Amino acid sequence: MTKLKQYSLLNEKTRYQLLATVIVNIITFGHGVGVGWLSPTLSKIQTPDTPLDFQVDIAEISWLGSMLGLGSLFGNLTIAFLLERMGRKFCIYLLAGPYAVSRVCQTRALHSNNMLFQCLWILIYCASNVYYLYVARFLCGFTGGAGYLVVPIYISEVADSSIRGSLTSMVMLSVNLGVLVGYILSTYLAYHIVPFLAIILPIAYFTANLFLPETAPYLLRRSQLNAAETSFRYYQNQKRGMEQVSKANFDELRLAIDAQQAQSHAALTYRDLITKTALKAFAASIVLSTGYQFSGIFSFINYMSTIFEASGSILDVNICTIIIGVVQIVGVYTSTILVDIIGRRILMLISTLGVALGCIVFGCFTYSAQFYDLSYLNWVPLVLMIIIIYLGNIGLIGLFFVVLVELFPAKIRSLATSMSVVFLSVLVFGTLKLFPLLLHYFGISVTMWFSAASSLLTFVYFLLFLPETKGKSMIED
Repeated sequence: MTKLKQYSLLNEKTRYQLLATVIVNIITFGHGVGVGWLSPTLSKIQTPDTPLDFQVDIAEISWLGSMLGLGSLFGNLTIAFLLERMGRKFCIYLLAGPYAVSRVCQTRALHSNNMLFQCLWILIYCASNVYYLYVARFLCGFTGGAGYLVVPIYISEVADSSIRGSLTSMVMLSVNLGVLVGYILSTYLAYHIVPFLAIILPIAYFTANLFLPETAPYLLRRSQLNAAETSFRYYQNQKRGMEQVSKANFDELRLAIDAQQAQSHAALTYRDLITKTALKAFAASIVLSTGYQFSGIFSFINYMSTIFEASGSILDVNICTIIIGVVQIVGVYTSTILVDIIGRRILMLISTLGVALGCIVFGCFTYSAQFYDLSYLNWVPLVLMIIIIYLGNIGLIGLFFVVLVELFPAKIRSLATSMSVVFLSVLVFGTLKLFPLLLHYFGISVTMWFSAASSLLTFVYFLLFLPETKGKSMIED
């Protein structure tokens, strides 16, 4: 009973850590809505009945998808520059920006000083050509790239080690919730109604973040002892003073950071990035990012409706897409429950091997369907995709940022995580650009087999080299 209480997210001691996690993940939820919005919308804007004044072709679709990765790259670089200079709280707050929207002119011009996400949905609403949609997807990627960097670091610095994995994995849980909502809204609501609903999210995010203090580790690095103690007490839910155990934990944190400061009196240099520990962590992060993207899971999410059309399924593609959205949530929730109990490594191994086998079978089914009448098995693509997405989300997706943040030594964590997410953003751009072209020119079977091969190679690397980071201290190397 004591052990279960320790891992409970509703423990009185950690309830403000949970509250803070929910608040900062409003922006990742909103990012998910922007990602999920695309898939059902693509099928609408390619038809003569498009709600827009124009249609898009296959080349424009590939650019529309890949703009997410390009925006993510710029968002990550921006936050990477500010993260240590201005702090976690400032960067989290910056994701919201000024929430006052000037106005939308009848000429469809936009004024500056708008919130990023508000600009995103205004551009979607006002789109008079495909370039409006390009910019909207770029802004969606910008917010995601920035959020994927600062939010996991922020959560890892405020959370107790016993629940850190569960709280950090909520980043992808909230993204997947947003993706599901995006699927549903864009399937059942008129194109121009969705932006009016989605624009509520950045306003709520902006308001709620007013009440969160900066993280104690960052404040200690800035020699703001009183503010750090106040922050530590807040996230430990001890308003009237710290208990002896918490006081000891705070002193341990302070001494560890003081030791780091003493050892790294000089500025961070390139030598810190080429130590044996750092290079191992970079190698693992490269494989993690490459496996994440080339497994195809993220591309599947963005082009899910198109995949079901290509698979020959006669079931309603948008309903299938919504079902997959639910499966994503179940998968990430599973990882949230298990990550601090059985660890990161075993979930990653199950995930990568499961995705590989699922994609192989999916490719074989669609290949066989070219030569045999398999219409009586029209449910198989949905079942296989449910298995692939579920297994992908219990590890490769759900724990990506948990593992990424925990791989690196404390001294280089912010910079190294940023560098890794920059690399990930480049991969996102490339895979989202190539995926619809692969489907169009090589077919669904070859595309699935390529994803399977990537997942299988990732599994082999993880089996041999991925360290277990469960319970790892975030203040010690």
